[in-house]
Amino acid sequence: MFTKTEMTAVEQYFQKLFKNPGITLKEGTGKDAPAEVSINGQFIGVVYKDVDEGETSYDFNMSILAEDL
Repeated sequence: MFTKTEMTAVEQYFQKLFKNPGITLKEGTGKDAPAEVSINGQFIGVVYKDVDEGETSYDFNMSILAEDL
């Protein structure tokens, strides 16, 4: 589960990396649910938090449907 501080840090990282202040993170529903990533309100993917041996990492997953291309 993401803390508020982690959500803000990951959101700011994405905004800076992609030079887009319209990127937002929203807490997922459920205990271990990933955070939902949106650009200007449109859902684009999810971010999972992984803690292993005291190390924390975040995994961004974005699916692209062939029909959307």
